Amino acid sequence: MHYETAPAKINLTLDTLYKRNDGYHEVSMVMTTVDLNDNLSFEKRTDKKIVIESDHQFVPTDRRNLAYQAAQLMMRRYNIKSGVTINIDKHIPIAAGLAGGSADAAATFRGMNALYGLGVELDELAELSAELGSDIPFCVYGGTALATGRGEIIERLPRPPHAWIVLAKPSLSVSTKTIYGALKPGKNKPGSDAMKAAIINNDYSEILNALKNDLEEVTVRKYPQVKKLLGNMKESGAEGALMSGSGPTVFGIVRKERQSVHLYNAMKGCCAEVYRIRLLG
Repeated sequence: MHYETAPAKINLTLDTLYKRNDGYHEVSMVMTTVDLNDNLSFEKRTDKKIVIESDHQFVPTDRRNLAYQAAQLMMRRYNIKSGVTINIDKHIPIAAGLAGGSADAAATFRGMNALYGLGVELDELAELSAELGSDIPFCVYGGTALATGRGEIIERLPRPPHAWIVLAKPSLSVSTKTIYGALKPGKNKPGSDAMKAAIINNDYSEILNALKNDLEEVTVRKYPQVKKLLGNMKESGAEGALMSGSGPTVFGIVRKERQSVHLYNAMKGCCAEVYRIRLLG
């Protein structure tokens, strides 16, 4: 049996630069892990099956699950002859812009590597994982990083200064594909270089100034609840507020613990799913 933690991520920036010939968008984004995790366990099987178990009613237990696809890819690539049972203890909200599915897939790449004693380097796992999804290579490493290309080229960064995050997820699901489809890339000035510099300089106020997500204006146009939540975050004392990924989750950032408690309590009044967590990075 082997255990892996799969932390959620938030986007501190998301720049969409242009539409590529392969249909993806060229992006530049700074992402960092937060203290909200799924927990996965891996156990060898005597047959060749991949079995996904989860108590969460919305977690698919078949090929639709990215963890299933990750296990399948590992078995093919490294000629693994026996199967695996993967149990997913789910805490990251689904379809929330927090990379929950990608985090589970990344944990599966690491977990299969450890379970079967393959000794594959993280760089190789991250490269392999890009075949399944753009957020997975970042999640293989975790921490804080600048991701470019379609998200698969990772430049690791130092951890940001200590801060608290309050996440609020409205009860709606957003399709990443739909949001990217409605986007006009390249019309905003990129912000990821400013965020990278702020993190390297360990400058909290510059990090707040550099928060930026090009997908936010598309999502708030389609879903007014997201715009309202961002307003609530700022009014309730968040020093910075942003939507993560394609949404609908928004987060507020504060420096002090007591501010985070106040912000959490205020947001509980506006939204069913609220989390008060630390920035890990």
